[in-house]
Amino acid sequence: MVHSSPKPPVAATRAHSYERHGTRIDDPYAWLKDEKYPTVDDVEVLDYLKAENAYFDAVMKPLAPLVETIFQEMKGRLKEDDSSVPQKDGDRLYWRRFEKGAQYKQWMRSPVSGGDEQVMLDEAKMAEGLEYFRLGGIAISEDDRLMAYSTDTDGSERYTIRFRNLETGAELPDEIPGTLGDYVFSTDGRHLLYGLVNDSWRVETILVHEIGTPVADDKTLYREPDQGFQAGVGMTQSRKWIIVATGDNETSEVRMIPADNVFADPVMVRPRCRGVEYDVEDHGDTLYIHTNDASTQFRLVTAPLAKPGEWTERIAPSPSFYMTSVTTFADFFVVEGRENGLDQVEIHDYAGGAPRRIAFPEASYSAGLDENPEYKVSVLRLSYESMVTPDTVMDYDLATGAMTTLKVQEIPSGYDASQYATERVEITARDGTKVPVSIVYKKGFEKNGNGPLYLYAYGAYGYAIPPSFSTLRLSLLDRGFAYAVAHIRGGDDLGQQWQLDGKLTKRTNTFNDFVDVARELADLGFARPGRIVAAGGSAGGELMGVVVNTNPELWGAVAAHVPFVDVLNTMQDETLPLTPGEWPEWGNPITDKAAFELIRSYSPYDNVVPQAYPPLFITGGLTDPRVTYWEPAKWTAKLRATKTDDNVLLLKTNMGAGHGGKSGRFESLREDAEEYAFFLWQLGMVE
Repeated sequence: MVHSSPKPPVAATRAHSYERHGTRIDDPYAWLKDEKYPTVDDVEVLDYLKAENAYFDAVMKPLAPLVETIFQEMKGRLKEDDSSVPQKDGDRLYWRRFEKGAQYKQWMRSPVSGGDEQVMLDEAKMAEGLEYFRLGGIAISEDDRLMAYSTDTDGSERYTIRFRNLETGAELPDEIPGTLGDYVFSTDGRHLLYGLVNDSWRVETILVHEIGTPVADDKTLYREPDQGFQAGVGMTQSRKWIIVATGDNETSEVRMIPADNVFADPVMVRPRCRGVEYDVEDHGDTLYIHTNDASTQFRLVTAPLAKPGEWTERIAPSPSFYMTSVTTFADFFVVEGRENGLDQVEIHDYAGGAPRRIAFPEASYSAGLDENPEYKVSVLRLSYESMVTPDTVMDYDLATGAMTTLKVQEIPSGYDASQYATERVEITARDGTKVPVSIVYKKGFEKNGNGPLYLYAYGAYGYAIPPSFSTLRLSLLDRGFAYAVAHIRGGDDLGQQWQLDGKLTKRTNTFNDFVDVARELADLGFARPGRIVAAGGSAGGELMGVVVNTNPELWGAVAAHVPFVDVLNTMQDETLPLTPGEWPEWGNPITDKAAFELIRSYSPYDNVVPQAYPPLFITGGLTDPRVTYWEPAKWTAKLRATKTDDNVLLLKTNMGAGHGGKSGRFESLREDAEEYAFFLWQLGMVE
């Protein structure tokens, strides 16, 4: 395919510098941050972003037929009139469905005893005429009469809560703007507890709204004094207690409020202690507390409700089993975790004894509890998938151990799992650490170094990337790609220590792991340098920014989505929404010179140098509150002015969307198709 060469925009430079810890930092593209943010109306800033978007469109135009082909493939793998498996909650069954051709879901229910289906909420109708629409979630009162739901219509992640009478379909006049996170009803359905976002996009206040009264009269139940902590509300599985939890990336603190008396004095479980995380469930008069106080592998302790700070060990930490969650049910409790990086589900009796561990069929997979809203159950709803097995919903009978498959993700255009193979390899990083990698490819893929390889990772905040199924990646596998997920340090794929070994002073392990995985996969014949494409988003976009600076020769092309690349500047800007809460993850370069120097040594924007870079596909969101739009914009501008190659460099800013890109199940597919087409083009795989 021959491309004409439209001229890329060139961002102006303006003298700007500051000094910190005796070091002067020049930042000639600082002007791309509109000082009135979150309002962005600076004409020069908008003109530059629009020019980059026009350039993106011009460069990608010859690829439009390929983008459309891949988009139709992806769309053809989605069941257009899909539906979730109904789940019982009280006297009703609840499920979600897509009508044919719809971009958004309908939320449904019907009586367990039989009767008409009810459309509780139709996202598609609500999204009509909007460039962006996202439902935050729904909550339904215990008497099934009222529904609270929240929506974001600009990608700013500031949601407005509204209420609907499900018996009459009438909308209530109550409207609560500026919220974020979950919200829960009191037992009697008269009150809703929710979190309010402040100007710094931080939930510091938990309020209670009495249905039918002015929002201005809502009472504050909790206000978090630490600017680095976020607060939120939830509910225990028994629904007897509302949880008010607060914390940052390494410390947590929990208060409990009786769901039937929301103005009662909260019960503090245990005061915050730096580095200690815990979460709480209840069973009768006993609390079940999942915590890392004694080990990064976590343990389970119990405490009497009357003395919640007196912890007694129930399940000790295990060197091989990483405990990720505990859920209490009326007659048993479930412990979830990972053994050697693979998901496990264990069922425990309250009386004690050996747990039952549910067996799963493949060597590499992702599994866990699915939706289980009720407290007293005889069947557990589970979900299961692998890189070759589509998403599967199953019921596990606790009495017999029988597993019943309820639904396997349907792929209308066809899918034969026997045509694909998956494997898990361990790669030795430069410091001797063994890093797991999950790989999938179509059978017949030859490990001769000539095949193209797509390498993905995230590597931050303790977020594990499971070896799960994706219909999207079939468009690459069917064109001869191998697809690999590198389970690098920074995530908690192998336990919380795995996360700790990729943060703060050990952050560079994350980047080194990714590079070492790429090199070793090449040595194993999956590709060769220049035939590897890499992708990551947000903190994974930071990863992309680092590795194109340090090892540009490895990559045939790189996609960095909403990339966190202006790390040094962002971590020094206390006015930005998330900065104080991020210091436990990255370090505080304002007060800590060592943190300043370390971040400066890897921050992608600060380490752009005159060298050849691989082709780059960069995205951002104008309303993104997590990675602000100017990070990818500044990085792109500096790369254009500095790099020595003629490889294509694209920046696409979603002018009406935020961190998650475009909303709607089909529109988001088109963005995936654009990335895939770009990679195919750069690897010479376009006819």
